[in-house]
Amino acid sequence: MNTQTIALHLREHNLKVTPQRLKIVESLNTYGHLNIDMLYAEVQKSYPSVSLATVYKNIALMTEKQLLEEVKIPESKSVFEVKKAPHHHLHCRRCGKIEDVVIDCSGICRIAEEKSGYLVERTETVFSGLCPDCRSGS
Repeated sequence: MNTQTIALHLREHNLKVTPQRLKIVESLNTYGHLNIDMLYAEVQKSYPSVSLATVYKNIALMTEKQLLEEVKIPESKSVFEVKKAPHHHLHCRRCGKIEDVVIDCSGICRIAEEKSGYLVERTETVFSGLCPDCRSGS
């Protein structure tokens, strides 16, 4: 995504276009998944005077407006990503890498609904284990 596309994306979510917001979305677009500390470090590279509180406030607002999504990683800090089509996540417990994985969970959702009477509207699954690099000892 270029700067104009990111600005359009912000406006589509009723968010004012600011340099800090542009940098946050650009960083997430580049790296995929970043925690708040990583995002703060990325924003500070371009805007050294930005405060951690400003980054927190922008992340919270962009998450509330559903431009960004929080991914809760077991025994680790949450990461954020630009919201996209429904998917799940793979997390390497050794190196910390996080990757998207698209899996049809409709069968599991159907079973959960039948057993509980709930209407499942969304699933958030994080699979933890070892990535191929960590498994091979690289």
